[in-house]
Amino acid sequence: MAAMLMVLLASCSEKSVMPVYVWASGGEKLSDEALREQFGMWKSHRVTGVCYNVGWNLEQIARISALAHEFGMEYHAWIPTMLDGGQDPSWYTVNRLGESAYDHPAYVPYYKTLDPHNPAVVAHLVNRYGQVAEIPTVDYIQLDYIRYADVILSRGLWDKYGLVMDEEYAPADYCYCDDCVADFQARTGIDIRAMEDPSKCTEWAEFRCNVVTALVNRIAAAVHAKGKKISADVFPGPDSYARWMVRQQWNDWAVDAFFPMNYNDFYLEPASWVGEITREEVQSVSAQQIPVYSGLFICRDWRNKASIEDPEGHGLLPSEVEEAVTGAMEAGAAGICLFSAGSMTEDHWAVLDRIRGL
Repeated sequence: MAAMLMVLLASCSEKSVMPVYVWASGGEKLSDEALREQFGMWKSHRVTGVCYNVGWNLEQIARISALAHEFGMEYHAWIPTMLDGGQDPSWYTVNRLGESAYDHPAYVPYYKTLDPHNPAVVAHLVNRYGQVAEIPTVDYIQLDYIRYADVILSRGLWDKYGLVMDEEYAPADYCYCDDCVADFQARTGIDIRAMEDPSKCTEWAEFRCNVVTALVNRIAAAVHAKGKKISADVFPGPDSYARWMVRQQWNDWAVDAFFPMNYNDFYLEPASWVGEITREEVQSVSAQQIPVYSGLFICRDWRNKASIEDPEGHGLLPSEVEEAVTGAMEAGAAGICLFSAGSMTEDHWAVLDRIRGL
């Protein structure tokens, strides 16, 4: 009886702690023993769940999710959706110059983005995610890169790529394939290719937002039919950034949880911005009562942050964690998610544990 009481008290105590998730990858290279050590460390910090990316490897998803459950952690099968370089060349988005992302990807070589309007792509993704959802120890499917390529990069990345993105430029503006153009014209009467500046056409922007939403909702329906839930990694906003940067009008999505990537350094904003943007995000889905977990970008080599040129090596210092977390929670977030688990130093964990009363 005493042992049972202790278990119940521990369970009640755990429920009262602010939920914290982590994004992680590379588990396919680790043994069961190494993964148990990893999960054990996270469990010592009362991590609620893990968003683990091993791609579409069903065997690895099953193995790692089962180990996560051993430690009582929720498992989100985190899989990039629209990035897949190995499919039929006709499946990829086409930019305003008529170039396919298959052989002319924007920004970086791996930006080979599939066309969310293509019926073959939709069927392929619905089937694949349905297979993942059939794995018993998978709790959530987590959609990532569920969008078009960034037609506008976040301000903190402009210098990295030598760009000034004060408008939508043709090489990163998708999708102008024959099917997308024809469908849009049939719906609106507008020949988007004939427009001098398609970025001024609000109907065209809305069309592509709706294409992404339709894909998400098809996947969500398939996942829900398997008795599983679905979460999504999204850009901040949606109105402040996501909608016009990557065509994510995500407050229209039929998912069960949002993980907006509120990476303040990418937007040249201070830690206080996390609370401000989280407030918009929470309000945008308040009617649907969908939980928002504010995604935080962590600086691993934080003592040398000032000398790191690549903004993707920046992130929150331990001294900024409290302001970011407190701001997110006061704005109505259901919890936070850390990118990435591997960037969390002992100093970061110490601050986070203190905030959570551990």
